Amino acid sequence: MLEQISQSKVFGGWHKQYTHPSDVLNCTMRFAIYLPPDASDSHPVPVLYWLSGLTCSDENFMQKAGAFQKAAALGIAIVAPDTSPRGEGVPDDPQGEYDLGLGAGFYLNATQSPWNQHYHMYDYVVNELPSIIEKNFPVTSERSISGHSMGGHGALTIGIKNPEHYRAISAFSPICHPVACPWGQKALRAYLGDDQAQWQAYDTTELLREKACPVPILIDQGEMDPFLEEQLKPWDLLEVADHQQCELTYQSHPGYDHSYYFIQSFIESHLQFHAQHLLGQRS
Repeated sequence: MLEQISQSKVFGGWHKQYTHPSDVLNCTMRFAIYLPPDASDSHPVPVLYWLSGLTCSDENFMQKAGAFQKAAALGIAIVAPDTSPRGEGVPDDPQGEYDLGLGAGFYLNATQSPWNQHYHMYDYVVNELPSIIEKNFPVTSERSISGHSMGGHGALTIGIKNPEHYRAISAFSPICHPVACPWGQKALRAYLGDDQAQWQAYDTTELLREKACPVPILIDQGEMDPFLEEQLKPWDLLEVADHQQCELTYQSHPGYDHSYYFIQSFIESHLQFHAQHLLGQRS
């Protein structure tokens, strides 16, 4: 059962937060939704799912990205889930590090103990959350997906693996090759074990190495991002995509870093990209 915990009117629409018991994650989860002014039972709207990065919750994007005015004008709902299961009994990194455990679900289905009792963010984002959203809010089944950093990794892998569910995919500063970077190697080993063949199912570069993606993809990357070389590795993805028939647009921006200032600067173009594929709107 949904429990509303906050709401604020913004640009004629509504930003609302809810909690609910999750069968998939075995805990209480929180998500936020922005409903544009014209969303109603007689006029349901499509949904952009936003996946946030390490240490974030549903609040980071909704409070910092500056997305609501454009979403209101385009008539698109935005849903932002949390980045991991949370609550008493949900395991965290035993060393207290930020890149594993709470706030670091990596949008996969964990198979290793103790993580496998709760850390099934892939199933939550792909199946459980959309079912809740489509049952309880004036939205259609038309979806797009986007995200930042770890959330960019999630958006890309989920979109590529489920092209029938998403009209478009976009990402800011995504972790493009997690099997080959410290963040990804730590998380994938903990959640999935030592068999690196299992890791590849949650790696955008390796997924595209196996097959092309029929869904259009937009990626924006700041050239002053401190994580660019060691953690994000977009060039590995671009090299593979060049050999596949993928509609992938990669945009590199001088001077921009990994922060929400970067996301604010280009979020409107991402929303327009998604509107084009969700609604056929080009301006």
